[in-house]
Amino acid sequence: KARHMFYGFGQRQHALLEALLFQKNGLTIDELASKLGITRTAVQQHALTLKQGGYIEKGNLTNTGGRPGQVYVLSKNGIELFPKQYSWLAELLLKSIKDQLGSPGFEEKLKEIGKGLAQNLKPKLQGLSLIEKMQEVSNIMQTLGYKTELELKDGEELPVLKAHNCIYHHLAQDFEEVCQLDCALLESLLDKEIEHEECMVRDGDVCKFKIK
Repeated sequence: KARHMFYGFGQRQHALLEALLFQKNGLTIDELASKLGITRTAVQQHALTLKQGGYIEKGNLTNTGGRPGQVYVLSKNGIELFPKQYSWLAELLLKSIKDQLGSPGFEEKLKEIGKGLAQNLKPKLQGLSLIEKMQEVSNIMQTLGYKTELELKDGEELPVLKAHNCIYHHLAQDFEEVCQLDCALLESLLDKEIEHEECMVRDGDVCKFKIK
């Protein structure tokens, strides 16, 4: 599904961002005022807010017939506000790989990707105890977009790692093998065998990972 990220933006700010989307070389305050049909002062206020938010930035100066005028352009964050179809593309790629490798080969490929990702992250865990590693792994998963926590039940020596969301839930519904990426990532980071004790895709309330 397309992602609309303009919640919290006013109509004029949305229109300003859209005007810059259609003009990749940027627009001056006067040009934006003309396109949006509002005053120069109003454009300056909206532009300041969007610049402070990191959605637009100053571009090259342009010759307006008098002294050079300041041009504003969309930043990378501004471009990302507009709808994307990452999930659709990822679904096409996963289907192609699964059709080519079959389910067992597809699962192994996802494990390989998880292990490869872990190799880049492992230096963060050097010298830590197992509990400290689990906490750092939880932090790492949060930087990847997960909402995670460690839960220690009475009588248990080690906590379980709970994820309250799945960053590729839609894909995992169509390709259950995707869960193997997470398991391989955790096993490689912790150097322990992991049990995927509960899964949201399989009617669980959370995704729960336990060290065997």
